[in-house]
Amino acid sequence: MTEDAAPAPWPYRALLGLQDLSAEEIRTILHTARSFAEVSGRSVKKVPALRGKVVANLFFEDSTRTRLSFTLAAQRLSADVIDLTASTSSVNKGESIDDTALNIEAMGVDCLVVRHRAGGAAALVARVVDCAVVNAGDGRHEHPTQGLLDIYTLIEAQMARLPAGPSPARQRLDRFDLTGVRVAIVGDIVSSRVARSNIAGLTKLGAEVLCIGPTTLAPRSLESLGCKVVHDFDAVLSEVDAVNMLRIQFERHGEAGKAAGPPGSKPEPARAEAAASPAFPSIREYVQSYALTPQRAARLRPGAIVMHPGPMNRGIEIADEVADGPRSLIFRQVTNGLAVRMAALYLCTGVAEREEAARLAASRN
Repeated sequence: MTEDAAPAPWPYRALLGLQDLSAEEIRTILHTARSFAEVSGRSVKKVPALRGKVVANLFFEDSTRTRLSFTLAAQRLSADVIDLTASTSSVNKGESIDDTALNIEAMGVDCLVVRHRAGGAAALVARVVDCAVVNAGDGRHEHPTQGLLDIYTLIEAQMARLPAGPSPARQRLDRFDLTGVRVAIVGDIVSSRVARSNIAGLTKLGAEVLCIGPTTLAPRSLESLGCKVVHDFDAVLSEVDAVNMLRIQFERHGEAGKAAGPPGSKPEPARAEAAASPAFPSIREYVQSYALTPQRAARLRPGAIVMHPGPMNRGIEIADEVADGPRSLIFRQVTNGLAVRMAALYLCTGVAEREEAARLAASRN
């Protein structure tokens, strides 16, 4: 895509992941998100793009940020929104997820946003319905909108570092080209759908991705995804432009993780000592080697940024002073998530609408 070229047309009614998208398709979503970004700053935070449409959130796995973000994104596009959670769905009575999706679609829903603890759940839904489908996180597979908002935030930060006025670097970033940018993803990568979406999106846009953690959480097999695996965090601190810290997903490590307390809780020393995972000897050892402490943050290169998809385990993977410090763009990620999710809903629903119109036209002939 040249500097002045329009984004490539978006061809899919479902956004299931970034691994199967081309670089140009990823850029199309990001370009569309940029066109929606200013809506959040308006006095009236709405555009009529999906007026008359209905978006249903099918969240079979707990979430606060992602569900609320999709709800707000749909509302800002003027769509009506309905919410279905695992505790209130017929899945609890034995109904399959595809039957649930078909029943909801039959009520006139135009887009299903699906979150599920099983990988492939969103793809299953997309196969049985004709409406738009957006994956809001499925098992250890992908979380495409989180990956996109992380990339959008990174590009925004890179642009802010540049001097005003035209330059080759600004033109490159304006085209969502991340050539020469190095990103470290640190933590429980093997359990992370966010990491997989980040790796796919970042590498396709030209960035170099370093996956960092103990061998149990960052195995060499991850390099098949296009990243480089590093086990010494301190050795690469000064070489990266961004650090994306991941939560240790104790709930995916078996029963041992239950001592860690609820996600987002800040461990007291006794709790940190008691928290355990079969993936590493102790929390204290993990913190010593892989936590982003103020001391480590001070060694980052000038302009390097800190991100986290949330929820944060403060005091484990990231220190308070870093999470709330000047390098942190964690809350900016949340803001950018609205624009990215508006783009995903708008693009996928538009394709589904065109496909439905084509089916109706064909049935009349």
